Amino acid sequence: EARILMELFAKRELERRAPLENINDLYRDFVAAFPHPETADQLRAVTDIMNDMSQPFPMYRLLVGDVGFGKTEVAMRAAFRAIAAGKQVCVLVPTTILAQQHYATFTARMSGFSVKIGLLSRFVTKSKATRTLEDAALGVVDIVIGTHKLLQKGISFRDLGLLVIDEEHRFGVMHKETLKRTYGAVDILSLSATPIHRTLALALRGLRGISVLSTPPDDRLPVTTFAGPWQTSLARKAVAHELTRGGQVYFVVNRISRMERQMAMLSAFFPDARIRSAHGQMPERELESTMLDFYDRKIDVLLCTTIIESGLDVGSANTIIVDDSQELGLAQMYQLRGRVGRRGENAFAYFFYPEKEGLRKETADRLEAISSLTGLGSGYSLARRDLEIRGAGEIGGALQHGNAKTGGFHLFYSMLEQEIAKLRGQAHAQAELSFDQGGSIPAFYIPQDSVRVTLYRRLLRTADLDEISGLRQEVEDRFGPLPEQVRYLLDLTAIRNCGGRAGLRSVSVTRSETKVKGDVKTIAASLNGKRGWTILGDNALGPGGPGGVRTLVEAMGAST
Repeated sequence: EARILMELFAKRELERRAPLENINDLYRDFVAAFPHPETADQLRAVTDIMNDMSQPFPMYRLLVGDVGFGKTEVAMRAAFRAIAAGKQVCVLVPTTILAQQHYATFTARMSGFSVKIGLLSRFVTKSKATRTLEDAALGVVDIVIGTHKLLQKGISFRDLGLLVIDEEHRFGVMHKETLKRTYGAVDILSLSATPIHRTLALALRGLRGISVLSTPPDDRLPVTTFAGPWQTSLARKAVAHELTRGGQVYFVVNRISRMERQMAMLSAFFPDARIRSAHGQMPERELESTMLDFYDRKIDVLLCTTIIESGLDVGSANTIIVDDSQELGLAQMYQLRGRVGRRGENAFAYFFYPEKEGLRKETADRLEAISSLTGLGSGYSLARRDLEIRGAGEIGGALQHGNAKTGGFHLFYSMLEQEIAKLRGQAHAQAELSFDQGGSIPAFYIPQDSVRVTLYRRLLRTADLDEISGLRQEVEDRFGPLPEQVRYLLDLTAIRNCGGRAGLRSVSVTRSETKVKGDVKTIAASLNGKRGWTILGDNALGPGGPGGVRTLVEAMGAST
Protein backbone atom coordinates (compact mmCIF):
# COMPACT_ATOMS: atom_id res chain seq x y z
CA GLU A 1 0.00 0.00 0.00
CA ALA A 2 2.83 2.41 0.81
CA ARG A 3 4.24 2.04 -2.72
CA ILE A 4 0.81 2.65 -4.28
CA LEU A 5 0.32 5.75 -2.12
CA MET A 6 3.76 7.11 -3.01
CA GLU A 7 3.00 6.65 -6.71
CA LEU A 8 -0.24 8.59 -6.26
CA PHE A 9 1.52 11.38 -4.33
CA ALA A 10 4.16 11.60 -7.07
CA LYS A 11 1.56 11.73 -9.85
CA ARG A 12 -0.27 14.58 -8.13
CA GLU A 13 3.03 16.49 -7.84
CA LEU A 14 3.39 16.30 -11.63
CA GLU A 15 -0.25 16.67 -12.69
CA ARG A 16 -1.37 19.79 -14.51
CA ARG A 17 -4.76 20.87 -15.78
CA ALA A 18 -6.13 23.93 -17.53
CA PRO A 19 -6.95 26.66 -14.96
CA LEU A 20 -10.66 27.30 -14.60
CA GLU A 21 -12.10 30.23 -16.49
CA ASN A 22 -12.14 33.57 -14.72
CA ILE A 23 -14.98 34.22 -12.29
CA ASN A 24 -18.04 35.25 -14.30
CA ASP A 25 -21.31 37.06 -13.68
CA LEU A 26 -23.19 33.81 -13.11
CA TYR A 27 -20.93 33.00 -10.16
CA ARG A 28 -21.31 36.56 -8.81
CA ASP A 29 -25.10 36.19 -8.98
CA PHE A 30 -24.84 32.93 -7.03
CA VAL A 31 -22.75 34.61 -4.31
CA ALA A 32 -25.18 37.54 -4.13
CA ALA A 33 -28.06 35.12 -3.49
CA PHE A 34 -26.57 33.99 -0.15
CA PRO A 35 -29.06 35.31 2.46
CA HIS A 36 -26.58 35.69 5.37
CA PRO A 37 -23.52 37.86 5.93
CA GLU A 38 -20.31 35.86 5.45
CA THR A 39 -17.79 35.65 8.27
CA ALA A 40 -14.28 36.95 7.63
CA ASP A 41 -13.02 33.34 7.78
CA GLN A 42 -15.50 32.26 5.12
CA LEU A 43 -14.42 35.05 2.79
CA ARG A 44 -10.75 34.16 3.34
CA ALA A 45 -11.43 30.48 2.64
CA VAL A 46 -13.38 31.32 -0.54
CA THR A 47 -10.51 33.53 -1.72
CA ASP A 48 -8.00 30.73 -1.07
CA ILE A 49 -10.13 28.22 -2.98
CA MET A 50 -10.83 30.54 -5.92
CA ASN A 51 -7.08 31.21 -6.18
CA ASP A 52 -6.35 27.46 -6.11
CA MET A 53 -8.88 26.83 -8.87
CA SER A 54 -7.19 29.45 -11.05
CA GLN A 55 -3.81 27.66 -10.94
CA PRO A 56 -2.46 25.23 -13.57
CA PHE A 57 -2.09 22.41 -11.01
CA PRO A 58 -4.92 20.69 -9.12
CA MET A 59 -6.22 22.08 -5.84
CA TYR A 60 -5.62 19.89 -2.79
CA ARG A 61 -7.14 21.86 0.11
CA LEU A 62 -8.45 21.02 3.57
CA LEU A 63 -11.29 23.19 4.95
CA VAL A 64 -11.58 22.93 8.73
CA GLY A 65 -14.57 24.37 10.56
CA ASP A 66 -16.93 23.49 13.37
CA VAL A 67 -20.41 22.14 12.70
CA GLY A 68 -22.56 25.06 11.54
CA PHE A 69 -19.65 27.42 10.83
CA GLY A 70 -20.34 27.61 7.08
CA LYS A 71 -18.22 24.89 5.44
CA THR A 72 -21.09 23.81 3.20
CA GLU A 73 -21.60 27.30 1.77
CA VAL A 74 -17.88 27.57 0.98
CA ALA A 75 -18.00 24.15 -0.69
CA MET A 76 -21.08 25.15 -2.70
CA ARG A 77 -19.26 28.23 -4.01
CA ALA A 78 -16.36 26.04 -5.11
CA ALA A 79 -18.88 23.69 -6.78
CA PHE A 80 -20.65 26.54 -8.54
CA ARG A 81 -17.34 27.97 -9.80
CA ALA A 82 -16.56 24.56 -11.32
CA ILE A 83 -20.05 24.27 -12.87
CA ALA A 84 -19.89 27.81 -14.28
CA ALA A 85 -16.67 26.74 -16.03
CA GLY A 86 -18.43 23.75 -17.60
CA LYS A 87 -17.13 21.10 -15.18
CA GLN A 88 -18.94 18.47 -13.11
CA VAL A 89 -18.76 18.07 -9.32
CA CYS A 90 -18.73 14.94 -7.15
CA VAL A 91 -19.62 15.26 -3.44
CA LEU A 92 -18.63 12.24 -1.33
CA VAL A 93 -20.26 11.89 2.12
CA PRO A 94 -20.01 9.12 4.75
CA THR A 95 -23.68 8.47 5.56
CA THR A 96 -26.99 8.18 3.75
CA ILE A 97 -28.59 10.72 6.07
CA LEU A 98 -25.89 13.30 5.38
CA ALA A 99 -26.26 12.64 1.65
CA GLN A 100 -29.99 13.37 1.92
CA GLN A 101 -29.33 16.56 3.88
CA HIS A 102 -26.68 17.80 1.43
CA TYR A 103 -28.95 17.01 -1.50
CA ALA A 104 -31.69 19.14 0.06
CA THR A 105 -29.25 21.96 0.92
CA PHE A 106 -27.57 22.04 -2.51
CA THR A 107 -30.93 21.83 -4.30
CA ALA A 108 -32.42 24.72 -2.30
CA ARG A 109 -29.29 26.91 -2.60
CA MET A 110 -28.94 26.37 -6.36
CA SER A 111 -32.61 26.64 -7.30
CA GLY A 112 -33.03 29.19 -10.06
CA PHE A 113 -29.56 28.55 -11.51
CA SER A 114 -30.38 25.57 -13.79
CA VAL A 115 -28.05 23.22 -11.93
CA LYS A 116 -28.94 19.52 -12.20
CA ILE A 117 -28.12 17.53 -9.03
CA GLY A 118 -28.14 13.75 -8.69
CA LEU A 119 -28.16 11.59 -5.55
CA LEU A 120 -26.62 8.15 -4.99
CA SER A 121 -27.39 6.42 -1.70
CA ARG A 122 -29.20 3.42 -0.22
CA PHE A 123 -32.47 5.34 -0.17
CA VAL A 124 -32.48 6.01 -3.92
CA THR A 125 -34.28 3.48 -6.10
CA LYS A 126 -32.21 1.36 -8.45
CA SER A 127 -33.76 2.95 -11.53
CA LYS A 128 -33.03 6.49 -10.27
CA ALA A 129 -29.46 5.55 -9.38
CA THR A 130 -28.93 4.03 -12.84
CA ARG A 131 -30.26 7.19 -14.48
CA THR A 132 -27.94 9.36 -12.36
CA LEU A 133 -24.92 7.23 -13.33
CA GLU A 134 -25.85 7.46 -17.01
CA ASP A 135 -26.32 11.24 -16.74
CA ALA A 136 -22.92 11.60 -15.01
CA ALA A 137 -21.18 9.71 -17.83
CA LEU A 138 -22.99 11.82 -20.47
CA GLY A 139 -22.36 15.10 -18.65
CA VAL A 140 -26.09 15.79 -18.24
CA VAL A 141 -25.91 16.03 -14.42
CA ASP A 142 -23.77 18.81 -12.90
CA ILE A 143 -23.40 17.58 -9.31
CA VAL A 144 -23.58 14.03 -7.96
CA ILE A 145 -23.90 13.68 -4.17
CA GLY A 146 -23.38 10.21 -2.77
CA THR A 147 -22.03 7.82 -0.19
CA HIS A 148 -19.52 4.97 -0.66
CA LYS A 149 -21.54 4.00 -3.75
CA LEU A 150 -19.45 6.64 -5.55
CA LEU A 151 -16.39 4.45 -4.88
CA GLN A 152 -17.74 1.51 -6.87
CA LYS A 153 -16.13 0.49 -10.13
CA GLY A 154 -17.77 1.57 -13.34
CA ILE A 155 -18.76 5.07 -12.18
CA SER A 156 -17.53 7.74 -14.57
CA PHE A 157 -17.97 11.44 -15.27
CA ARG A 158 -17.73 13.12 -18.66
CA ASP A 159 -15.72 16.07 -17.31
CA LEU A 160 -15.20 15.99 -13.56
CA GLY A 161 -13.60 19.18 -12.23
CA LEU A 162 -14.07 19.09 -8.45
CA LEU A 163 -14.23 16.36 -5.84
CA VAL A 164 -15.61 17.42 -2.42
CA ILE A 165 -15.03 14.95 0.44
CA ASP A 166 -17.20 15.78 3.46
CA GLU A 167 -16.24 14.46 6.91
CA GLU A 168 -13.05 13.18 5.33
CA HIS A 169 -11.94 11.46 8.53
CA ARG A 170 -14.71 8.90 7.94
CA PHE A 171 -13.01 7.49 4.85
CA GLY A 172 -9.96 5.24 4.70
CA VAL A 173 -6.71 6.35 3.09
CA MET A 174 -7.06 3.92 0.18
CA HIS A 175 -10.65 5.05 -0.43
CA LYS A 176 -9.50 8.64 -0.90
CA GLU A 177 -6.34 7.85 -2.83
CA THR A 178 -8.24 5.49 -5.15
CA LEU A 179 -10.65 8.32 -5.95
CA LYS A 180 -7.73 10.59 -6.83
CA ARG A 181 -6.23 7.87 -9.03
CA THR A 182 -9.59 7.26 -10.73
CA TYR A 183 -10.39 10.88 -11.48
CA GLY A 184 -6.87 12.20 -12.10
CA ALA A 185 -6.10 15.92 -12.19
CA VAL A 186 -9.24 17.21 -10.49
CA ASP A 187 -9.50 19.77 -7.71
CA ILE A 188 -10.00 18.19 -4.28
CA LEU A 189 -11.62 19.98 -1.34
CA SER A 190 -11.86 18.04 1.94
CA LEU A 191 -14.19 19.26 4.70
CA SER A 192 -13.85 18.35 8.36
CA ALA A 193 -14.59 19.65 11.84
CA THR A 194 -11.79 17.47 13.23
CA PRO A 195 -9.42 16.35 10.48
CA ILE A 196 -7.61 13.05 10.88
CA HIS A 197 -4.07 13.22 12.16
CA ARG A 198 -2.39 12.25 8.91
CA THR A 199 -4.34 14.87 6.93
CA LEU A 200 -3.72 17.58 9.52
CA ALA A 201 -0.02 16.75 9.64
CA LEU A 202 0.19 16.96 5.84
CA ALA A 203 -1.60 20.33 5.89
CA LEU A 204 0.47 21.78 8.73
CA ARG A 205 3.67 20.80 6.93
CA GLY A 206 2.60 22.38 3.68
CA LEU A 207 1.76 19.28 1.64
CA ARG A 208 -1.88 20.38 1.51
CA GLY A 209 -3.46 23.81 1.62
CA ILE A 210 -5.51 24.49 4.73
CA SER A 211 -8.26 27.03 5.47
CA VAL A 212 -9.79 27.31 8.95
CA LEU A 213 -13.28 28.63 9.80
CA SER A 214 -13.05 29.63 13.46
CA THR A 215 -15.62 32.45 13.63
CA PRO A 216 -19.01 31.23 14.96
CA PRO A 217 -22.40 32.48 13.72
CA ASP A 218 -23.76 35.30 15.85
CA ASP A 219 -26.32 33.16 17.71
CA ARG A 220 -24.09 30.22 18.71
CA LEU A 221 -23.27 29.47 22.36
CA PRO A 222 -20.61 27.05 23.66
CA VAL A 223 -21.88 23.60 24.68
CA THR A 224 -21.56 22.87 28.40
CA THR A 225 -19.61 19.58 28.51
CA PHE A 226 -19.21 16.99 31.27
CA ALA A 227 -16.96 13.92 31.12
CA GLY A 228 -16.87 11.45 33.99
CA PRO A 229 -17.99 8.09 35.40
CA TRP A 230 -21.60 7.00 34.89
CA GLN A 231 -24.11 8.63 37.26
CA THR A 232 -27.69 7.48 36.81
CA SER A 233 -29.06 10.46 38.76
CA LEU A 234 -27.16 12.97 36.59
CA ALA A 235 -28.31 11.33 33.36
CA ARG A 236 -31.90 11.33 34.60
CA LYS A 237 -31.73 15.02 35.59
CA ALA A 238 -30.22 15.94 32.22
CA VAL A 239 -33.05 14.26 30.29
CA ALA A 240 -35.71 15.71 32.60
CA HIS A 241 -34.31 19.25 32.24
CA GLU A 242 -34.37 19.07 28.43
CA LEU A 243 -37.87 17.60 28.24
CA THR A 244 -39.20 20.15 30.73
CA ARG A 245 -38.04 23.03 28.51
CA GLY A 246 -39.68 21.41 25.48
CA GLY A 247 -36.53 20.10 23.83
CA GLN A 248 -35.30 16.76 22.53
CA VAL A 249 -32.52 14.43 23.67
CA TYR A 250 -29.97 12.22 21.96
CA PHE A 251 -29.03 9.21 24.11
CA VAL A 252 -26.09 7.52 22.43
CA VAL A 253 -25.16 3.92 23.18
CA ASN A 254 -22.12 2.69 21.30
CA ARG A 255 -23.24 -0.95 20.99
CA ILE A 256 -26.64 -2.22 19.83
CA SER A 257 -26.48 -5.05 22.42
CA ARG A 258 -26.68 -2.49 25.23
CA MET A 259 -29.63 -0.53 23.86
CA GLU A 260 -32.35 -2.74 25.35
CA ARG A 261 -31.13 -2.14 28.92
CA GLN A 262 -31.00 1.64 28.42
CA MET A 263 -34.43 1.66 26.76
CA ALA A 264 -35.88 -0.10 29.85
CA MET A 265 -34.26 2.51 32.11
CA LEU A 266 -35.49 5.50 30.10
CA SER A 267 -39.03 4.08 29.80
CA ALA A 268 -39.19 3.54 33.56
CA PHE A 269 -37.97 7.07 34.35
CA PHE A 270 -40.02 8.85 31.65
CA PRO A 271 -43.19 6.82 30.94
CA ASP A 272 -44.89 9.68 29.11
CA ALA A 273 -41.97 10.50 26.82
CA ARG A 274 -41.91 9.36 23.18
CA ILE A 275 -38.74 7.24 23.02
CA ARG A 276 -37.54 5.47 19.89
CA SER A 277 -34.32 3.73 18.90
CA ALA A 278 -32.18 4.02 15.78
CA HIS A 279 -29.17 2.01 14.64
CA GLY A 280 -27.49 0.84 11.45
CA GLN A 281 -28.91 -2.70 11.50
CA MET A 282 -32.50 -1.50 11.16
CA PRO A 283 -34.23 -1.81 7.78
CA GLU A 284 -33.31 1.24 5.70
CA ARG A 285 -36.81 2.64 5.40
CA GLU A 286 -37.48 2.24 9.12
CA LEU A 287 -34.23 4.04 9.95
CA GLU A 288 -35.01 6.88 7.58
CA SER A 289 -38.55 7.16 8.95
CA THR A 290 -37.25 7.28 12.56
CA MET A 291 -34.73 10.00 11.74
CA LEU A 292 -37.34 12.09 9.95
CA ASP A 293 -39.77 11.67 12.87
CA PHE A 294 -37.09 12.96 15.24
CA TYR A 295 -36.45 15.86 12.89
CA ASP A 296 -40.21 16.60 12.85
CA ARG A 297 -40.30 16.54 16.69
CA LYS A 298 -42.46 13.41 16.85
CA ILE A 299 -39.85 11.80 19.13
CA ASP A 300 -38.65 13.19 22.48
CA VAL A 301 -35.67 10.93 23.17
CA LEU A 302 -33.72 9.22 20.40
CA LEU A 303 -31.84 6.19 21.75
CA CYS A 304 -29.25 5.60 19.08
CA THR A 305 -25.75 4.47 18.14
CA THR A 306 -23.11 6.81 16.75
CA ILE A 307 -25.04 6.72 13.47
CA ILE A 308 -26.18 10.27 14.32
CA GLU A 309 -22.55 11.43 14.35
CA SER A 310 -23.01 13.09 10.95
CA GLY A 311 -25.92 14.54 9.09
CA LEU A 312 -28.65 15.55 11.53
CA ASP A 313 -29.36 19.22 12.08
CA VAL A 314 -32.15 19.33 14.70
CA GLY A 315 -32.40 22.74 16.32
CA SER A 316 -34.63 21.65 19.20
CA ALA A 317 -32.26 18.84 20.33
CA ASN A 318 -29.93 20.47 22.83
CA THR A 319 -28.90 17.68 25.21
CA ILE A 320 -26.78 14.68 24.26
CA ILE A 321 -25.81 11.85 26.60
CA VAL A 322 -23.10 9.42 25.47
CA ASP A 323 -22.68 6.11 27.29
CA ASP A 324 -19.38 4.18 27.20
CA SER A 325 -17.58 7.16 25.67
CA GLN A 326 -14.21 5.57 26.49
CA GLU A 327 -14.66 3.53 23.32
CA LEU A 328 -14.89 6.60 21.08
CA GLY A 329 -12.21 8.65 19.38
CA LEU A 330 -11.88 12.36 20.01
CA ALA A 331 -13.18 13.26 16.53
CA GLN A 332 -16.25 11.07 17.13
CA MET A 333 -16.96 12.72 20.48
CA TYR A 334 -16.55 16.15 18.94
CA GLN A 335 -18.89 15.31 16.07
CA LEU A 336 -21.47 13.97 18.53
CA ARG A 337 -21.26 17.12 20.62
CA GLY A 338 -21.78 19.10 17.42
CA ARG A 339 -25.29 17.64 17.13
CA VAL A 340 -26.48 20.01 19.87
CA GLY A 341 -26.28 23.76 20.41
CA ARG A 342 -27.02 24.68 16.82
CA ARG A 343 -29.78 27.23 17.37
CA GLY A 344 -28.56 29.64 20.02
CA GLU A 345 -29.92 27.79 23.08
CA ASN A 346 -27.82 26.62 26.02
CA ALA A 347 -26.83 23.05 25.18
CA PHE A 348 -25.39 20.20 27.26
CA ALA A 349 -23.19 17.20 26.41
CA TYR A 350 -22.47 14.36 28.86
CA PHE A 351 -19.71 11.82 28.12
CA PHE A 352 -19.93 8.90 30.58
CA TYR A 353 -17.67 5.89 31.04
CA PRO A 354 -18.20 2.85 33.33
CA GLU A 355 -17.90 3.81 36.99
CA LYS A 356 -15.25 1.26 37.99
CA GLU A 357 -13.31 1.02 34.76
CA GLY A 358 -9.68 2.10 34.78
CA LEU A 359 -8.92 4.32 31.79
CA ARG A 360 -5.82 4.09 29.61
CA LYS A 361 -3.81 7.32 29.59
CA GLU A 362 -4.68 8.00 25.95
CA THR A 363 -8.42 7.61 26.70
CA ALA A 364 -8.19 9.84 29.78
CA ASP A 365 -6.37 12.48 27.70
CA ARG A 366 -9.15 12.44 25.09
CA LEU A 367 -11.90 12.81 27.70
CA GLU A 368 -9.98 15.63 29.36
CA ALA A 369 -9.59 17.32 25.96
CA ILE A 370 -13.30 17.11 25.05
CA SER A 371 -14.33 18.56 28.41
CA SER A 372 -11.72 21.34 28.48
CA LEU A 373 -11.90 22.52 24.86
CA THR A 374 -15.51 23.65 24.78
CA GLY A 375 -15.15 27.04 23.09
CA LEU A 376 -16.74 27.70 19.72
CA GLY A 377 -14.42 26.81 16.89
CA SER A 378 -12.36 24.44 19.01
CA GLY A 379 -12.50 21.56 16.49
CA TYR A 380 -9.18 22.60 14.96
CA SER A 381 -7.61 22.82 18.43
CA LEU A 382 -9.02 19.40 19.31
CA ALA A 383 -7.63 17.90 16.13
CA ARG A 384 -4.19 19.29 16.93
CA ARG A 385 -4.52 18.01 20.50
CA ASP A 386 -5.44 14.54 19.19
CA LEU A 387 -2.48 14.77 16.82
CA GLU A 388 -0.28 15.17 19.91
CA ILE A 389 -2.07 12.35 21.79
CA ARG A 390 -2.13 9.77 19.02
CA GLY A 391 0.58 10.74 16.53
CA ALA A 392 0.45 11.76 12.87
CA GLY A 393 0.29 8.35 11.22
CA GLU A 394 2.18 7.25 8.14
CA ILE A 395 2.58 9.97 5.53
CA GLY A 396 3.40 7.39 2.88
CA GLY A 397 1.26 4.59 4.28
CA ALA A 398 -2.30 3.65 5.17
CA LEU A 399 -2.07 4.36 8.91
CA GLN A 400 -3.98 7.60 9.62
CA HIS A 401 -2.82 8.10 13.22
CA GLY A 402 -0.20 6.75 15.60
CA ASN A 403 3.54 7.03 15.41
CA ALA A 404 4.74 5.92 12.00
CA LYS A 405 6.86 2.79 11.89
CA THR A 406 7.73 3.12 8.22
CA GLY A 407 9.68 6.37 8.42
CA GLY A 408 9.13 10.08 8.59
CA PHE A 409 9.57 12.95 6.17
CA HIS A 410 13.09 12.08 5.03
CA LEU A 411 11.97 8.62 3.91
CA PHE A 412 8.79 10.12 2.48
CA TYR A 413 10.72 12.59 0.33
CA SER A 414 13.24 9.93 -0.66
CA MET A 415 10.45 7.65 -1.89
CA LEU A 416 8.55 10.52 -3.48
CA GLU A 417 11.50 11.79 -5.50
CA GLN A 418 12.16 8.26 -6.78
CA GLU A 419 8.55 7.96 -7.95
CA ILE A 420 8.61 11.42 -9.58
CA ALA A 421 11.82 10.59 -11.44
CA LYS A 422 10.31 7.31 -12.61
CA LEU A 423 7.17 9.05 -13.88
CA ARG A 424 9.30 11.67 -15.66
CA GLY A 425 11.34 8.95 -17.30
CA GLN A 426 14.43 10.18 -15.46
CA ALA A 427 15.06 7.11 -13.34
CA HIS A 428 18.18 6.33 -15.38
CA ALA A 429 19.72 9.62 -14.25
CA GLN A 430 19.48 8.67 -10.58
CA ALA A 431 21.98 6.68 -8.59
CA GLU A 432 20.71 4.23 -6.01
CA LEU A 433 21.67 5.81 -2.71
CA SER A 434 21.77 4.33 0.78
CA PHE A 435 23.07 5.96 3.97
CA ASP A 436 23.05 5.35 7.69
CA GLN A 437 22.52 9.00 8.56
CA GLY A 438 20.80 11.50 6.27
CA GLY A 439 20.93 15.26 6.04
CA SER A 440 18.07 17.57 7.00
CA ILE A 441 16.90 21.17 7.25
CA PRO A 442 16.80 21.78 11.02
CA ALA A 443 14.15 23.94 12.69
CA PHE A 444 16.80 26.10 14.38
CA TYR A 445 18.00 27.17 10.90
CA ILE A 446 14.56 27.69 9.28
CA PRO A 447 11.82 27.73 11.97
CA GLN A 448 8.81 27.83 9.59
CA ASP A 449 7.51 24.35 8.73
CA SER A 450 6.06 25.52 5.43
CA VAL A 451 9.34 27.07 4.25
CA ARG A 452 11.31 23.93 5.12
CA VAL A 453 8.82 21.74 3.26
CA THR A 454 8.97 24.04 0.21
CA LEU A 455 12.74 23.62 0.13
CA TYR A 456 12.44 19.85 0.41
CA ARG A 457 10.00 19.85 -2.49
CA ARG A 458 12.28 22.04 -4.61
CA LEU A 459 15.12 19.63 -3.92
CA LEU A 460 12.92 16.81 -5.26
CA ARG A 461 12.68 18.60 -8.58
CA THR A 462 16.37 19.41 -9.10
CA ALA A 463 17.72 17.69 -12.19
CA ASP A 464 21.38 18.77 -12.43
CA LEU A 465 24.27 20.05 -10.34
CA ASP A 466 23.80 23.65 -11.49
CA GLU A 467 20.24 23.68 -10.09
CA ILE A 468 21.44 22.31 -6.77
CA SER A 469 24.29 24.84 -6.66
CA GLY A 470 21.83 27.66 -7.39
CA LEU A 471 19.50 26.47 -4.64
CA ARG A 472 22.44 26.22 -2.22
CA GLN A 473 23.38 29.85 -2.98
CA GLU A 474 19.77 31.04 -2.64
CA VAL A 475 19.31 29.36 0.76
CA GLU A 476 22.57 30.79 2.03
CA ASP A 477 21.63 34.29 0.85
CA ARG A 478 18.20 34.08 2.54
CA PHE A 479 18.99 32.28 5.79
CA GLY A 480 22.73 32.63 6.39
CA PRO A 481 25.63 30.15 6.40
CA LEU A 482 24.50 26.56 5.86
CA PRO A 483 24.65 24.20 8.86
CA GLU A 484 26.49 20.95 8.17
CA GLN A 485 23.29 18.86 8.00
CA VAL A 486 21.91 21.13 5.22
CA ARG A 487 25.16 20.92 3.23
CA TYR A 488 25.05 17.14 3.67
CA LEU A 489 21.42 17.00 2.48
CA LEU A 490 22.29 18.98 -0.66
CA ASP A 491 25.25 16.72 -1.42
CA LEU A 492 23.26 13.52 -0.91
CA THR A 493 20.54 14.92 -3.19
CA ALA A 494 23.16 15.75 -5.82
CA ILE A 495 24.43 12.16 -5.76
CA ARG A 496 20.97 10.64 -6.01
CA ASN A 497 19.53 13.02 -8.63
CA CYS A 498 22.62 13.49 -10.80
CA GLY A 499 24.84 10.48 -10.09
CA GLY A 500 23.45 8.48 -13.02
CA ARG A 501 24.80 11.03 -15.51
CA ALA A 502 28.27 10.65 -13.98
CA GLY A 503 28.12 6.89 -14.42
CA LEU A 504 27.30 6.05 -10.80
CA ARG A 505 24.99 3.08 -10.36
CA SER A 506 24.89 2.87 -6.57
CA VAL A 507 26.42 4.76 -3.65
CA SER A 508 26.47 3.56 -0.04
CA VAL A 509 27.47 6.04 2.66
CA THR A 510 28.25 5.23 6.29
CA ARG A 511 30.12 7.25 8.89
CA SER A 512 33.30 5.29 8.16
CA GLU A 513 33.28 4.82 4.35
CA THR A 514 31.68 5.64 1.00
CA LYS A 515 31.32 2.83 -1.57
CA VAL A 516 30.68 3.70 -5.20
CA LYS A 517 29.70 1.20 -7.92
CA GLY A 518 29.26 1.81 -11.64
CA ASP A 519 31.26 3.29 -14.47
CA VAL A 520 33.63 5.32 -12.30
CA LYS A 521 36.08 6.17 -15.13
CA THR A 522 34.55 9.65 -15.52
CA ILE A 523 35.22 10.55 -11.89
CA ALA A 524 38.41 8.53 -11.40
CA ALA A 525 40.71 11.34 -12.51
CA SER A 526 39.25 13.69 -9.91
CA LEU A 527 39.27 11.11 -7.13
CA ASN A 528 42.80 9.87 -7.77
CA GLY A 529 45.10 11.57 -5.37
CA LYS A 530 42.30 12.60 -3.01
CA ARG A 531 43.09 11.54 0.51
CA GLY A 532 41.59 8.15 1.43
CA TRP A 533 40.13 7.37 -2.02
CA THR A 534 40.93 4.17 -3.93
CA ILE A 535 39.75 3.16 -7.43
CA LEU A 536 39.23 -0.61 -7.89
CA GLY A 537 37.99 -1.39 -11.41
CA ASP A 538 34.34 -0.31 -11.57
CA ASN A 539 34.29 0.54 -7.86
CA ALA A 540 35.58 3.39 -5.76
CA LEU A 541 36.08 3.40 -2.00
CA GLY A 542 36.65 6.48 0.13
CA PRO A 543 36.01 8.19 3.48
CA GLY A 544 32.47 8.21 4.87
CA GLY A 545 30.20 10.93 6.20
CA PRO A 546 29.88 14.50 4.90
CA GLY A 547 33.57 14.77 3.93
CA GLY A 548 33.54 11.76 1.62
CA VAL A 549 30.23 12.77 0.08
CA ARG A 550 31.47 16.33 -0.61
CA THR A 551 34.56 15.01 -2.41
CA LEU A 552 32.38 12.70 -4.52
CA VAL A 553 30.06 15.57 -5.56
CA GLU A 554 33.08 17.71 -6.50
CA ALA A 555 34.37 14.84 -8.64
CA MET A 556 30.98 14.57 -10.35
CA GLY A 557 31.08 18.29 -11.10
CA ALA A 558 34.56 18.09 -12.56
CA SER A 559 33.51 15.24 -14.86
CA THR A 560 30.59 17.08 -16.51
